[in-house]
Amino acid sequence: MSRVLVLFEDRHWRSLRPLTDAVPVPALACGGSTLAKRWRRAAGLPLLGVEARPSALALWRARPTQRDATSQEARRADDASQVLIVNAAAIPGAWLAPALEEHTPALIISGNRIAGARLDVAAALPGFGRGERFEEFLSALEVPRLEVTASFITHPWQLVEDNAAAIARDLAAGPFEKRGEIHRLAALESPEAIEVEEGARVEAYAVLDARGGPIRIARGARVAAHTVVTGPCVVGSGTELLGGLVARSTIGPECRIAGEVEECLWQGYANKRHHGFVGHSVIGEWVNLGALTTTSDLKNNYGSVRVWVDGREQDSGLMKVGAFIGAHVKTGIGTLLPTGASIGPGCNLFGGGRFAPRHLPPFAWWDGERTTEHRLEAFLATARQAMARRQRPLAHAEEAALRALFEVTARERASAVPSGTPA
Repeated sequence: MSRVLVLFEDRHWRSLRPLTDAVPVPALACGGSTLAKRWRRAAGLPLLGVEARPSALALWRARPTQRDATSQEARRADDASQVLIVNAAAIPGAWLAPALEEHTPALIISGNRIAGARLDVAAALPGFGRGERFEEFLSALEVPRLEVTASFITHPWQLVEDNAAAIARDLAAGPFEKRGEIHRLAALESPEAIEVEEGARVEAYAVLDARGGPIRIARGARVAAHTVVTGPCVVGSGTELLGGLVARSTIGPECRIAGEVEECLWQGYANKRHHGFVGHSVIGEWVNLGALTTTSDLKNNYGSVRVWVDGREQDSGLMKVGAFIGAHVKTGIGTLLPTGASIGPGCNLFGGGRFAPRHLPPFAWWDGERTTEHRLEAFLATARQAMARRQRPLAHAEEAALRALFEVTARERASAVPSGTPA
């Protein structure tokens, strides 16, 4: 029996805010790639589609489609008689084997959360295209329940906590080929665990240290002189590391990174071009961190860090937690982000030398003294200019999705901006 894979996000996407305000759960960076790509590898099946909020899908340009499949995968998808449906936030584990071994229809449950389903194609078809209501479709199915014990990525700090080990697992099988350009004066520690893809460049006096875990430098990336990369680490295609230390991190495509970065995930198309420390943090797409922008990832009393998540503070249970920064955030020089900061998409912060608020709602404007509302048209003008610099013009569907996000988060801003005065 031939199968295809369908990924979906459930209602718990809200507990991953602000990261999921602008992208769906399967788009989140994790380990060596994204949650979507991780599931394609784990299931070993061609991907038929993704069920998620339409507005979030519109902002995920790199979303996988059937067009991304190989010709062999495409034939398998066309001939498929059954669909394996998986919650994108679920972590592949021991529960997956029984889900793949059996072929009878079933709803796969872990506790009170749907981990996935096995359905004949005809039974699954009525649910396709429901987007954020796909979970309701699954819940209403009259099929046997299969109880499993699965883990889920439920909060942003879990991505940070698990990421280094996830990179190591993703890259463990290799291959660790070196088809890119490596200067003879670059230093490679444990070179057998380092991959430099074709078109990538490692310049003189750069250091790739894979003694703590594997390193992959993707196609078209550049590691400049006086940069130290400590594994496990993934540097995405077209990204430039421009001096400093990058350790145990996932760096997405087309980033520009300098200074000190430790235990972080960068979705892609983001800038941190100057000095400053960013640690134990997740940074969304199209973020620009001004010179000397710095995160705190450790409280003075070494206590557990609390983080604002979708309307309330939650205890992470972790001693080291940095900042969670949504898409299109901009910070001015000298911006200081407190431990466990949550910065919604579209925010502009420029109160250099002062600690920013621990929580800012989407499209907030903070000048070091007060929080107001970022004017939507001014935000969109900046977004167009920033994206054009990466040859990625703001598409009509993306602009519409950002306008919709501005509207649905208006109430959050109203509670944080007493004056309601736009900046």
